[in-house]
Amino acid sequence: MRPVLFYTDHHVFPLPEGHRFPVRKYRMTRELLEKSNAFDLRPAPLAEPATIERVHDAQYVRDFISGVLPPSVVRRIGFPWSQQLVQRTLASVGGTLAATQIALDQGFGGTLAGGTHHAFRAEGSGYCVFNDIAVAIESFRTRETCSRFAVIDLDVHQGDGTAQIFENDSTVFTFSMHGGNNFPFRKQRSRLDIELADGTEDDEYLARLERALPAVLDSRPNLVFYQAGVDPLDTDRLGRLQLSMEGLRRRDEMVLEAVLGAELPLVITLGGGYSDPIERTAQAHAQTFKTALQVFTAMAPGK
Repeated sequence: MRPVLFYTDHHVFPLPEGHRFPVRKYRMTRELLEKSNAFDLRPAPLAEPATIERVHDAQYVRDFISGVLPPSVVRRIGFPWSQQLVQRTLASVGGTLAATQIALDQGFGGTLAGGTHHAFRAEGSGYCVFNDIAVAIESFRTRETCSRFAVIDLDVHQGDGTAQIFENDSTVFTFSMHGGNNFPFRKQRSRLDIELADGTEDDEYLARLERALPAVLDSRPNLVFYQAGVDPLDTDRLGRLQLSMEGLRRRDEMVLEAVLGAELPLVITLGGGYSDPIERTAQAHAQTFKTALQVFTAMAPGK
């Protein structure tokens, strides 16, 4: 059985000339994974606004969908509004919701989008409109088997929106390991934050991650979300860290072995990546899912 991954790149939204958001990486990542023929790639369904409103302020949701957000709010998101952006955003949340159901059914699910961790309850930020992981948690917490959750956020930028949304929720363990001097410059409080100095390399990064992961598992989650941003890569324009491609592979392997080894269902979302050349970002994203397949297969019953 091939692992199921959801994609959103068929929803193309317009950006002005020279915009630094690397929208091409989504299609490039999917095409790399298609070549392997190892995954069941499906278009992401659109999330219902009512589902998103379980986390986000209803007026904010309606104003975004209708295109009447104040210009200051649109600027903070970082994308010009368009109907195409609405469709892409609903698909991004829908992909994470669908991947969560797959993870609960099969042990592992993923989306080639999502990880929009800078979105707060009533506003977006940093190319994030809605917080897909938070919406998935609120949508699935009514299940008998989903009473406790963990978020492992290894994007180079702190998962500030996720941290604030669940700051006072003891059922959600939020862990963010990120650049201390990087965006967002006003940090929020996760359950566990690890701030890294500019220039941090593989060995230190992996050692600190290895020491942190037991705390995540000790929180006794029933379901784990992995925000697998690849912007810690040494070629990333916005990252400031110095992880090699092999370092990222070992990072992913460490997380996957810890979570899947504990027999916990796992949802993987993309997160950030701004390498120059952009092909390196797509390669790193694809590597995450190929590593997940290897670990998941090795840990399957009967192995």
